[in-house]
This record gives sequence, structure tokens and C-alpha cells, in this order.
Amino acid sequence: MVATVNIMVVGRTYEISCDEGQEEDVRALAAEVDRRATELLRAVGQVGDARLLVMVGLMMADEIAELRRRDGGGTPAPMLAATQDEDDAALSTKLDVLARQINAIADRLEKA
Repeated sequence: MVATVNIMVVGRTYEISCDEGQEEDVRALAAEVDRRATELLRAVGQVGDARLLVMVGLMMADEIAELRRRDGGGTPAPMLAATQDEDDAALSTKLDVLARQINAIADRLEKA
């Protein structure tokens, strides 16, 4: 089933769809996006909502890539899953959720 979650990113509220049972994960991910977007706004000033969210997405993707490089066969970081396969699956799921959220927000921004 599909659930709907209201999230807030830099003062704007968005209605996001997700799989039932993932609502808290979506809220936690949105809180992280909001935190990063707010920090970025402080650093670079107003750049427009769509560009801001793209910049945040790129920063997060860079961090994920760095975690993957660091983990290259070694012991996973405590935050990550116990095995490489579990780590990849968990990361992939979170990236999919985040990508859907970013796309939905970008679509709404384009229509606004």
C-alpha cells in the first residue's frame, strides 16, 4: 500500500508518497535534507529551491560515494549493515527513497 507523508524542507511543506511502513524513514531522510539545505543556504545564500535541492542531492551522493570507497572490502562502518551485500541493499533502498523524494519535490517546484 501507499502512504502519504508531509515533510518540510527549508520552510516549505511537501506531500510525499512512500510505501506503507516507511513513513518514519521518509521523515528522517527529509529532516536530513532540510538540515543540509539550511546549512547550504547559510553558506551560499539564496540560489532557488530547485538548484538548492540539486546541490544537496549532489553533496549527499558524494558522501555516499566516499563511504563506498572507504568501505571497499574493509569492515563496514558501525552505521552500515554487517555485510557488504546488506550494506549495498540498504544503501540502494535509501537512495531510491531519496531519489523519489527529490524528483517529487522538483516536480512540485516546477509547477509552483
